[in-house]
Amino acid sequence: MQTHHAAAAPKPDGQVLARLAALKAMTVGELKAEWQTLMRSTAPNNSRSFLEQRLAYRIQELTWGGPSKPVTRLLNALADEVEGKKVRKSVISDARNPVIGTRLVREWDGAEHVITVLKDGFDWQGRRYKSLSAVARDITGTRWNGYRFFGLRERKEAA
Repeated sequence: MQTHHAAAAPKPDGQVLARLAALKAMTVGELKAEWQTLMRSTAPNNSRSFLEQRLAYRIQELTWGGPSKPVTRLLNALADEVEGKKVRKSVISDARNPVIGTRLVREWDGAEHVITVLKDGFDWQGRRYKSLSAVARDITGTRWNGYRFFGLRERKEAA
């Protein structure tokens, strides 16, 4: 029987730990302001606990990245099993995709371009796109890897 070892946890970062601890001391109003900053959307009217947990996840996600591809596949498989259908579209289709509602801002050729992450794609200037590469192609007129163009490419750890 083969054993699988968990990936090494990211090293604790004093700044991240301080930001996480600060969430506990914030008022609900301050948490909602932090939500606006990190999520680029209006905070939902959920419990304080929900806001703290989601903001804590987002702070860590921005620092160390989202779930790995194997974890994403597992979550999708579990969601399919719970929903009892195999035709379900993957909500967590790519770990590089930011949280739904996130706004990506990219300056190109002197103009600022704002892209909003949707459940099933991306919005740019009121048009829906299935991929970031398609958005980047329309912005630049050339073929780009969308994740690279918007700075979402996975970080490679030094060996």
